Amino acid sequence: MRFLKYLLFVVTFIILIGLSLPEKLHIPVRGASVHDWHQETFWYEPWGSSGVHKGIDIFGKKGTDVLSASGGVVLFSGQFNKGGKVVIVLGPKWRIHYYAHLESVITHAGQWLSSGQPIGTLGDTGNAKGKPAHVHYSILSLIPLPWLVTLETQGWKKMFYLDPSKVLVE
Repeated sequence: MRFLKYLLFVVTFIILIGLSLPEKLHIPVRGASVHDWHQETFWYEPWGSSGVHKGIDIFGKKGTDVLSASGGVVLFSGQFNKGGKVVIVLGPKWRIHYYAHLESVITHAGQWLSSGQPIGTLGDTGNAKGKPAHVHYSILSLIPLPWLVTLETQGWKKMFYLDPSKVLVE
C-alpha cells in the first residue's frame, strides 16, 4: 500500500510538472502567417475517411522549412499511409504536435527540439499526393479538456484536440 501511495505521488508530480511548463508556440512553417491557412478548416466536415479535419493545413512553397511549433521530444519520425512523412512531438502541457505530408524529415525519435527548430520541409506525401504543398498540423491534448466537447460530428473527440488556428494566433 505504501508503494502505491508513493507511485501515485510520483505520477501526480510528473503530470503537474508537464502541465506547468511554459508553452511558446510558433507558426510551424518558415515565413508563414495566419493568411496561409483557412481559419475554418478545423473540424470541417466531411473530410475523407476521418470524418472531420482535426487540424489545419498550412500552405507554402514545396521544400520550405517546417518548424517545431513547440519545444519537446520527438516521439515518432517516419511514414504513415495517410499522413505520408510525419513527425510527432510531445510538448509542454502534455500536448502532442502532429506534422504530416512532409517532403523530408530531419528529426529522429528521442530527439529534443526547441520551439522554432526545423523538423522537415513542406510537401505533398501520403493522401496529399498531387495537392499543393502543405503541412497538416494538429495539436492533441493527452489531458482531456471536457469543456471543448460539442454536439457536432465526433464532437466528443474535441476534448482532445485544440484548434491550432486559435492557439497559434493568441
